[in-house]
Amino acid sequence: MRVHFDELFSVQNGMVHPKVPVHINGITMSPGVSFGGGVSFGGVDLTQFIGKYLEVDKTSDGVYVIKGVY
Repeated sequence: MRVHFDELFSVQNGMVHPKVPVHINGITMSPGVSFGGGVSFGGVDLTQFIGKYLEVDKTSDGVYVIKGVY
């Protein structure tokens, strides 16, 4: 399914915060984690995708698995 970055993450003062559990390239992040630019999760710097749409699957336990970027 296609979702906007803002549906999964909030951005405040240059820091990104997951709103829901998110999984990317073997790494799972939960709400309460924050990170800035240059931080890589599974080889991906998510700050490069702020404002874009993401292709995700949602697992039965509510984790959003990021598959790609539009």
